[in-house]
Order: sequence, then C-alpha cells, then structure tokens
Amino acid sequence: MSLYQHIPYYINPVAFSLGAMEVRWYGVMYLVAFLIVYILVSYRLKTEAFEFKKTHIEDFFTWAILGVLVGGRLGYVLFYNLPYFLKHPLEIFMPVSFDGGFHYVGIYGMSYHGGLIGAALVLAWFCRKHKYSFLRFADLFVAPGPIGYMFGRIGNFINGELYGRPTGSVVGMFFPNDQMHLLRHPSQLYEAFGEGLLLFCILWSVRKNPKLKERMFFLYLMLYGSVRFIIEFFRQPDEQLGTVLWGMSMGQVLCLIMVGAGGFFLIKKNKRRKI
Repeated sequence: MSLYQHIPYYINPVAFSLGAMEVRWYGVMYLVAFLIVYILVSYRLKTEAFEFKKTHIEDFFTWAILGVLVGGRLGYVLFYNLPYFLKHPLEIFMPVSFDGGFHYVGIYGMSYHGGLIGAALVLAWFCRKHKYSFLRFADLFVAPGPIGYMFGRIGNFINGELYGRPTGSVVGMFFPNDQMHLLRHPSQLYEAFGEGLLLFCILWSVRKNPKLKERMFFLYLMLYGSVRFIIEFFRQPDEQLGTVLWGMSMGQVLCLIMVGAGGFFLIKKNKRRKI
C-alpha cells in the first residue's frame, strides 16, 4: 500500500503530555483557529469603518469561545446522540464514563451547528448589552470566521475522526480508528478546503461590498450550508444515526435549514431596502 494512503497512521494525535494528561493537536488547532480569527478581526477593526470598541471585541471573544464550546457540545448531545446522554447525563461535560466502572474517556463529540447557535446567542446578548446592531457586528466576524474552521477540520484529520465514506478512489486513505479498515475519503480535508479556505476567500473578497452591509451573516449561512451539504456526501454518517431523512445525514438536514434561513432573511432584508 502507498505511503499516501497510510498518512493518518504516521500522525500522532497527541501534541504533548503533562503527566497523565494528554494535550492533543485537536485542542491546539482550536486555539490556533481562535487566535487567527482574532488577528483578522483586529485588522478589520483598524482598517475598515467599524464603530465598535476594541475592548468590547476582546470581551466578546471570551464569551464567544464559551458559546462555541458549550453550544457545540450541547448540539452534539441533542442532534447526534441524545438517547445515550439521557442515560449518561454526567458524561455531557465530564470526561469520565461509568460504564463498566469509573474511567477517563475525555470529552468527545462537538457539533458545528450547535457551536453556531451558541455563538449567535452570545452575539445577540452581547449586542443587546452594548446597543450594537446584531447584523453589523456579525459583519465583522463572518468574513474571517471560516479560516478558523480550516484548522478545526485539520484537527479532526490529525485525530483520525469524522473520516469519509468508503471509496476506491486514489484519494482514499486508511484511518487507524476505522475498525472496518476500509479505504475512505479524507473528508476532513475536503471540509478544511471547502468550508474553510474556499469560503474564507469568497467572504473576505466581498467583505467591503456596500451592498452586503448587514447581509454578510445571511450570505454566510447560505454558502456554508451549501458547501457543507455537498461535502457530506463524502463523509461517513454518524454510526449511531446513519441517514435520518430521505437518505440525508443529520449534517445535511441542518445545512438545508441554514440555507433556507439564510435565503429567507436575505430576501426579506432586500425587500425592506426597496420599500
């Protein structure tokens, strides 16, 4: 077998250890993602006509990180594995399992859509508190945001998780965590490129377009939902769910809702401008 097909086997998901605690590259990638988005947001604040205070932006990042993490975790629980966590509620936020005794398992499972909802709720609360326009504040973060996903998806790849469906294609790889040991699409890398780099390039290039003022969030919902919907055809559905509606995965169903919501509010916003 080719070296390329076995790349995941040569990657150690653990960045370093502190005693019994392991620090994984997945967590490191999350930190890198937030740092880069923060740098790009700060750059926009300095070079573009935004009326927000930098101190408020720094405060928001703290709350946004919390919103993404809590929302992402609860989203996974609700959307992807509710029956299990109803039986094991302590495992929602505790890195231990009580099945067959007490043992450490780590906190696994995050949902992008849950993280988006968490971040949006924090953004709405923050804008209300400081009397900012929700859509204008969202404009600031939407363009740089996708570059953070790129690092998150690379973290998934390094972790050997969320791999793709079986394939006979030359792009296929073997993943250590795959008990069936099948050649699979490296869908994490597809997502890193599509949801991350590609979407970032599109949104960053149109960020100054005056016609998109207070509309970037809706555009983002439509674009991300569309790209993710397509890539989900190459991604292995969650084992405990499989396909959930008309042969679609849960991720695809949630993405269709994103596209529909984004399109609806964009049309509604444009109609208001014409009145």
